[in-house]
Amino acid sequence: MAATLKDIAREVGVSVTTVSRALAGYNDVAANTKERIQETAVRLGYSPNITARRLQKQRTDTLGFIMPTFGPRFSDPFFSEFIAGIGNQAAAHKYDLLVSTHAPDSEGERQAYLQAAKRGWVDGLIVVRTREDDARIQLLCQHDFPFVAFGRTSNECAFPYVDEDSAAGMRLLVQHFVDLGHERIGLIAPPSGLMFGHYRLQSFYNTMAENNLPVQPDWIVTGDMTQRGGAEAVAALLALDPLPTAIIGGNDLMAIGAINQIQQHGLRVGQDIAVGGFDDIPLSAYMTPPLTTIHQPIYEIGQQTCAMLIDVINGRSPQDPHTLLTPTLIIRESSGTATIQMEGGERIQSN
Repeated sequence: MAATLKDIAREVGVSVTTVSRALAGYNDVAANTKERIQETAVRLGYSPNITARRLQKQRTDTLGFIMPTFGPRFSDPFFSEFIAGIGNQAAAHKYDLLVSTHAPDSEGERQAYLQAAKRGWVDGLIVVRTREDDARIQLLCQHDFPFVAFGRTSNECAFPYVDEDSAAGMRLLVQHFVDLGHERIGLIAPPSGLMFGHYRLQSFYNTMAENNLPVQPDWIVTGDMTQRGGAEAVAALLALDPLPTAIIGGNDLMAIGAINQIQQHGLRVGQDIAVGGFDDIPLSAYMTPPLTTIHQPIYEIGQQTCAMLIDVINGRSPQDPHTLLTPTLIIRESSGTATIQMEGGERIQSN
C-alpha cells in the first residue's frame, strides 16, 4: 500500500499539516524538519495525490491547444514542429499538454473554446493561425481566460502574442525574384480571413508596386494550405499565356504541390519557372529541387508561446508580450540560384 501523509507524520513525529506544508515547499517549516520529512517521504515511497493537489490549487496544470484542421489527422509538418515546441516546453515546467482538433470556424471549434473558458479543463490556451476578425480571441478576451496567440488580429482586445513578420518575409521573397529578373510573378495565396495571409498578400502587391511591376488579377489564385490545394491552384496559373516566370506559394505545402504539378506539365522548376514558399518546413530542403522559402523557427515559436502562456497563467508579465520575429529568406535551387541565405536584407553565404 502506498505511503500517506499520516504515515510520514507518524514516522517523523509531527502533524499531518506540517508534512503537507513541508512537501509543498512552504517556508514556515523549519529547515531540519523539512529535510527529515522529505527524506522519510522518499524512504517510504510516498507519491503525492496529483488530483487532490490540483483541486487544492484550483489548477489543472494542463495547457490546451485546439488545432484548426479538418479531421483527426493532420498532414501539415508545421503543426508537428509547433506541437513539439509547446510540448517540450510544457513538460520542462511540469505542465501537461492537451491537444484536440476542430475544423476552423466550425460550431465544434466554438464550443471547444467556450468549454475551455467556462469549465476550466485547462489553465490556458495557445491559439494559432489567427484570423482577421477572430471569434476565438474575442471569446477568450470576454471571459478573461489566459491565452497566448501565434499571430495577430484586427480585434480591439489586447493580448500577448508571438508572430513572424509576414509582410517583411513576403517582401524578401518577391524582391529576390525581381532581382533575378522576374516580372510576371504568380501567387498562391492562403485562404481569405487568415491574418498572416492578409499580411502576405498586401506585401506581395506593395513590393511589386515598389518595383513598378503590374499585377494581373489572374496571377493571384487561392489555395487551402495543403499540397493538393497547391497543385490544384497552380493549374490555373499554368493555363495562362504568357506563363508566370515565378510562382510563390503562401506556405511550403502549397509550393510543394505546385512543384509537383509544374513538373507533371514537363516544365523544369528553377529553370522554366522559379518557385518559392513560406515556413521552411523540414521537407522543403529535400524536395527536387530544394525549395526557396521564408524560414520560420516553428519549434522555437512553439516554445516561446508556451513559456509566455505559463507566465500569464502564473500572474507574471511576459518580458515581451508582443514579439515580432525577423524573417529569414533561404534561397535554394527552386529559384535557380546557388544556395545562400538572406536575413534582414543582407546576403550571407550558407554552409
